[in-house]
Amino acid sequence: MTNGSELPAGLVETQGSGTAVDAADRLVAAIEANEKLRLVARVDHGAGAESVGLELTPTIEVFFGNPALGTPLMHLAPTVAIDLPQKILIIQTDRGVRVLYNSPAYLAERHGIDGDTPQLAVISGALQNLADVTAGVS
Repeated sequence: MTNGSELPAGLVETQGSGTAVDAADRLVAAIEANEKLRLVARVDHGAGAESVGLELTPTIEVFFGNPALGTPLMHLAPTVAIDLPQKILIIQTDRGVRVLYNSPAYLAERHGIDGDTPQLAVISGALQNLADVTAGVS
């Protein structure tokens, strides 16, 4: 996992192997297997580009949420809803896939939520676990 200066603020990255499609399939399967999570959407940006005659490296975004965790955050700061539901971005590279998501600590800072809010730790752990599954490292 890297979160160095080469990434935009607030992003966490995990490197993985395989294709973006395979990684997205692993992520969707993990979300659907977890009764606390709800799959919201799977967006294939590469297919969107192709539909208008453009090319884009395979880039897939998966949106999902856990209302039991997100709702209390929205009570604390309604603006956090702009960043919810959670999402994981998968970008194909010549060496595998990049798996990226927004750090919950960054979202807390962005929306003025106390960093010690219990839901943030749960969300952080869940996102890293899902990123690892997506990347094929766990």
